[in-house]
Amino acid sequence: MSPTVAVVGASLAGLTAARALRDQSYDGRIVIIGDEEHAPYDRPPLSKDFLGGTASLDDIALGTPDDEDLALEWRLGTTAVGLDHLGRSVLLRDGSEIQADGVVLATGARARRLPGGDRLDGVHVLRSLDDAIALRADLAAAGRLVVIGAGFIGAEVASTARKLGLEVTVVETQPVPLAGPLGAAMGAVCAELHGAHGTRLLTGTGVAGLVGAGRVEAVELADGTRLPADVVVVGIGATPNIEWLAESGVTLGNGVLTDARGATNIPGVIAVGDCAATWSVSAERHVRIEHWTNALEQPATAVATLLGRGIPAPAPVPYFWSDQYGARIQFAGSRSEGDVPRIVAGSCADRSFLAVYERDGEPVAVLGMNQARLFTRWRRQLRTSVATAS
Repeated sequence: MSPTVAVVGASLAGLTAARALRDQSYDGRIVIIGDEEHAPYDRPPLSKDFLGGTASLDDIALGTPDDEDLALEWRLGTTAVGLDHLGRSVLLRDGSEIQADGVVLATGARARRLPGGDRLDGVHVLRSLDDAIALRADLAAAGRLVVIGAGFIGAEVASTARKLGLEVTVVETQPVPLAGPLGAAMGAVCAELHGAHGTRLLTGTGVAGLVGAGRVEAVELADGTRLPADVVVVGIGATPNIEWLAESGVTLGNGVLTDARGATNIPGVIAVGDCAATWSVSAERHVRIEHWTNALEQPATAVATLLGRGIPAPAPVPYFWSDQYGARIQFAGSRSEGDVPRIVAGSCADRSFLAVYERDGEPVAVLGMNQARLFTRWRRQLRTSVATAS
């Protein structure tokens, strides 16, 4: 009987891990388990082109279950509920199990929800394809949208909704949106996009609750103000899908804890993508990176670890981008409090600039708005400097 690797999670990270297995000459059985009915798809367009109706299901597809080149066995619409590492099996909700010699954990993360939001129609989160389909249908019949949370997902949804002609209000508890990843100064610059395109942005205020009978009618703020709403989108972060591993013996924290090469504390079990909290040598802690590029690049090293091969762990330089109101925002590197951003090209006023974050005079991160070519050059330099330092 040929060896089997079970990939739990039919996501970009899961599919990339399966492809990495084949690329690294693994010719055994690969079973991909996914709790959604859909084949793997690209998530970034869900808040942009797909939500706006300019991208189809075919446009965002990442692969098909009948892809003969990879020879994968798909178990879609099936939820994993447990991992028996002693018996080497993944336990499924339907009562069956899959015996496996190796396991790839790629279960991703789910959107956090607002307490009480599930009882009202018109309240949405955006993480999955089904979320996007439901939200798109609601927006088509709506006039007023309130977005709770001015992070990247919230900002992208607001941008798309404005393009569709809705009246949009964004509510953010922090004084400056995106201050966490970008710092207060650059977060404020990016937040100016909202007002420049007719979106109302309310910062430094919390949400007390949702108002409505059967369907949402308004968002009530902490100061008692009520914002009328036909649709509400909650964008307040994500939680890793790791509860099913509680009895597995796998060490958990803010995700599945792994070393720098993707290995968990259980031999033959690796973790990749949004559910993985990977040890960062530079940060000296486990870091969970919820970005598309990480899901695409990380699995090759983790799969090599699973197969017992010595591919070096890549020098981690986190990278993400966001498209808002026609502007492309790109960020690479690791910013800490106290790092000083310096504009090296363009102008914030023109919304076309490149900022380099410096620590003790050395560049540690870079932010670009509508500066793709120059940003790419700086990102490459950062990767080179991190690799040299490692």
